[in-house]
Amino acid sequence: MAVFPFILIKVLDKGVLNLGLTAREVMDTRFFTLGPEATVAEAARAFEQAGRETGRTVFGLLVTGADGQLMGMLSIYDIFLLLRPKHIHIWGEMEDLEVSGILEAACGRAKSMLVSDIMTTEVVTITPETHLLLIIDIMIKKHIRRLPVLENGKIVGMVYFSKVFNHLRELLSS
Repeated sequence: MAVFPFILIKVLDKGVLNLGLTAREVMDTRFFTLGPEATVAEAARAFEQAGRETGRTVFGLLVTGADGQLMGMLSIYDIFLLLRPKHIHIWGEMEDLEVSGILEAACGRAKSMLVSDIMTTEVVTITPETHLLLIIDIMIKKHIRRLPVLENGKIVGMVYFSKVFNHLRELLSS
């Protein structure tokens, strides 16, 4: 896991200047987790439950061990990758291909797979003091839509792409 530190600027050796907006100001302290031993079917139910509780679609869940330590993340993208047929890129060239039932069969096979088998394990994390400009840079360069926030190794929040955008929209429109 890569942790990006808070950016500090030393001003003429007179101390440290806080650049303002940090993850602490835009992070959600409510986030959803599941264990690595959960099945994909259980994860699908966890996504549904998280959506009901928040009133919005949840696209990613943190995967934590029994001790609460971050082990990875499971996103809808991970599930899409699992379900997508390996040779789909050549389907347009095959005129006699029968595709009905392929997705249903893939879902049937995926239900019993473990989250630990498909989760993303190389998770980029930030600290509560990570500056908003660095968060934006990470999200752009790494194509990341959510960043777990860790403080002393403990998960304390999540910064979402949409929350960063809404904060910037407020700054732009005021």
